[in-house]
Amino acid sequence: MEPNKLFISENIIVDNKFLNGGILVNNAGKITKVLRHHEIAPYKKCQNVEIIDVGTHVIMPGIVDSHVHVNEPGRTDWEGYETATRAAAAGGVTTIVDMPLNSIPPTTTLHNFKQKLKAAQGKVYVDVAFWGGVIPGNQDDLMDLINAGVVGFKCFMCESGVEEFPCVNKEQIEVAMKILENTDSVLAFHAELDGNGSAASNDDSCQYSTFLRTRPASMEINAIKLIIELARNYNVRVHIVHLSTADALPIIAEAKKDGVKLTVETCHHYLSIKNEDIPEKATQFKCTPPIRDLTNLNLLWQAIKNGLLDMVVSDHSPCTSDLKCLESGNFMQAWGGISSLQFGNKNIVKLGFALVLIDLSLFWTQVKQHGLSIFDINKYMTYMPAKLVGLHNVKGQIATNYDADFVIWDPHSIIHVEPEMIQHKNKITPYLGKNLYGKVLKTVVRGHVVYDNEKFVNKPNGKLIQNVIKDEII
Repeated sequence: MEPNKLFISENIIVDNKFLNGGILVNNAGKITKVLRHHEIAPYKKCQNVEIIDVGTHVIMPGIVDSHVHVNEPGRTDWEGYETATRAAAAGGVTTIVDMPLNSIPPTTTLHNFKQKLKAAQGKVYVDVAFWGGVIPGNQDDLMDLINAGVVGFKCFMCESGVEEFPCVNKEQIEVAMKILENTDSVLAFHAELDGNGSAASNDDSCQYSTFLRTRPASMEINAIKLIIELARNYNVRVHIVHLSTADALPIIAEAKKDGVKLTVETCHHYLSIKNEDIPEKATQFKCTPPIRDLTNLNLLWQAIKNGLLDMVVSDHSPCTSDLKCLESGNFMQAWGGISSLQFGNKNIVKLGFALVLIDLSLFWTQVKQHGLSIFDINKYMTYMPAKLVGLHNVKGQIATNYDADFVIWDPHSIIHVEPEMIQHKNKITPYLGKNLYGKVLKTVVRGHVVYDNEKFVNKPNGKLIQNVIKDEII
């Protein structure tokens, strides 16, 4: 039997303050007690307690990333469970929630979900939960998926880019809402409606501005208006994924004020990169919705500061290099997705043209400039994503009876992103070759140290989360 463990630090984030003390973890991977410094000594004498003392390094709850595309089975050459969860662990992420599309088959039926679970079995280094999908014609599968343990559902309001996951229209969304009403499940939307965007035939496809003209803010605004209209009529939680445009913020604020059950996420790239700085042919920056300008970026930060935006996630969406059209640099043909699971969760990225601040270290350094504190890391990166998907009673805090999921990191270290250190299957990321500030030293999942100073010290022993207790959710 494994011994109990005692994690000791002078800087443990507990209840929005630093605690000098320890975290006692039983051999089932649960926190049994949070100790103050003067309470630690007796436990150091116990033979059945393993001591892990990290000195002044910060121990905080492990990141919960509720928006990750793993793509296995079917497109495992894009990404797979082993590489995705290794990347997560290296970035201080202890739980990911896998999106229903880009795998073949997608998670739109119980049969398909079982295939995904089988593909993931024995491969995950961190805990993995799963989104289901809403597509035309699968309304009879939704309750089966809820009963099987998906945390919620994702749908597209425009073409997804993969034929096996078609978009839904207003009538089909209403059918899904009627089924999901009063279930406590959440319906998440890729909130873009086709229309209004176009580029001239003679526009240079190697310029980011050409692609940007095809995805105007109006696409998001129109979709969000429709989502809110429907949400007013049904008792269903709705969630907007990867908000990119600040123009939608007043609409969101009004809906929340009116009591609409609405939550909204944004992503690291929208908070750290401005379109003015995207070089010609740099298709690694392409994503949908698109990265917008500096004014937009600052307004998104303001929305985080005032609590209008609920969480920040990676939307890790990798693909193979040929699909990114790196040689031609054609933004119009390149796959839209950014690989950022590993680096979006721990670092400040210093690009040659701008200082880009990402996730943990973003919330360590840039929060000072935006009137936030280090404790907002836990709110926006861990607790709120966990609450969205019904995991907030077991993850997202350092507290008794919670899973012992921690990231232990040094806010002062500097690393340089090189291909050999990237855990993603395809080494395509806008952060390659950049200096990163803030180093993850250890990642702990349910009491097991899975990542330790750039090494993976255990076999994959993450848990596939299927049965989730969803009380007191947003």
